[in-house]
Amino acid sequence: MEQQRNSPPRRRPRPARRPPVAPQGALAEGPPRTAGRPGPRPDVRPERPRGGAARPPGRRPVPPVVLALRRLRRLPDPRLTGLGAGLFACGAMFVLGCLDRLLLDGSPLVYGLLFLPVSALTALWVREADLVTAPISVPIAFAVGVVPIAGGVGGVGGRTMAVVTALAVHAGWLYGGTLVAGLITCVRKVREMGRRQRAAAAATRVARRRTMP
Repeated sequence: MEQQRNSPPRRRPRPARRPPVAPQGALAEGPPRTAGRPGPRPDVRPERPRGGAARPPGRRPVPPVVLALRRLRRLPDPRLTGLGAGLFACGAMFVLGCLDRLLLDGSPLVYGLLFLPVSALTALWVREADLVTAPISVPIAFAVGVVPIAGGVGGVGGRTMAVVTALAVHAGWLYGGTLVAGLITCVRKVREMGRRQRAAAAATRVARRRTMP
């Protein structure tokens, strides 16, 4: 009995502590982030169009007509004299007539279609001082190129009659090419006169400013 009285009282074991339960909103957001360290940023990249590189905002696509004009400006821009333009047109049409005779058996339609761009190039490449020669040299070049496809039998007289007949029959292409060359020449002449007037007006203004006290 004495031993039981003198023995120290026994302590009851405490229940184990449970970790605090996070609220429902915190579970949806994910694990808590440590202070001072930013969380990983989402890898978001700007979407690019499928056709190529991303275009800067505010710029519109260039229309194809403008691109074609820019490519035409990059082409060689020679300045031929009147004699040089005539030789170029005659040589080009003679070569095209020979090729037409060899490949297509002298097709007048193909020859006429090829005559139009040659007339345009002749009027574009002649220098401004010899613009009048372009509409004159183009019909001569058409007659020179007709010789290979005109044919004819019986010597020089027969070939000459064949060439004259071809010129009479295909006069529409001849007039069309001459008209193209004439229009291009007129446009270039008007632009040249406009540039001269602007240059003269600018020189007059500069002279007036210098003479003013």
